[in-house]
Amino acid sequence: MADITDIKAILYTEKSIELQEDGVIVVQTAPRMTKNGLKEVFREFFGINPLKVNSLKVNGKVKMFKGRAGKRASMKKFYVKLPEDAKIESLAV
Repeated sequence: MADITDIKAILYTEKSIELQEDGVIVVQTAPRMTKNGLKEVFREFFGINPLKVNSLKVNGKVKMFKGRAGKRASMKKFYVKLPEDAKIESLAV
């Protein structure tokens, strides 16, 4: 069962802020989160029924850190389309 603690962060990038104008928010979650689980969290905790949910898994890149190979963390993010009249006050930029 999905829980509100599975939502790690709301992503605020140049692209995600442009998407917010169209009613889409970008959410970083735990890797085990599913589309149905995220919809359930939005219904239960925010009282909003998302119109559409798209998921994206981002694998961590291998980068050099001070001359040594390291790996960035992998993450899972969701693009959540909200109804036009729905607003989440704490998510507003």
